[in-house]
Amino acid sequence: MSVAFFEHWDGIEISKDQSELLGKIHLRKIDMSDEIFVIDVDGYIGDSTRKEIEYAEKTGKAIRYYSNVEIPSTMFSP
Repeated sequence: MSVAFFEHWDGIEISKDQSELLGKIHLRKIDMSDEIFVIDVDGYIGDSTRKEIEYAEKTGKAIRYYSNVEIPSTMFSP
């Protein structure tokens, strides 16, 4: 499952209700997952992502970070 929305990067204003709904959706996605993959470009982790990481930790999910990932060369082999 991918991220749902990057409203702050696209300059889109959302209401408090919409923000809360998106937060609940992210937590349900964590519930359905075996692990989460944190996209932490240049080491940046925002407040909502930090809360999702804490939730994943509490629910025993594995957590991987973009900044720590090595892409295997076999991934691009035909």
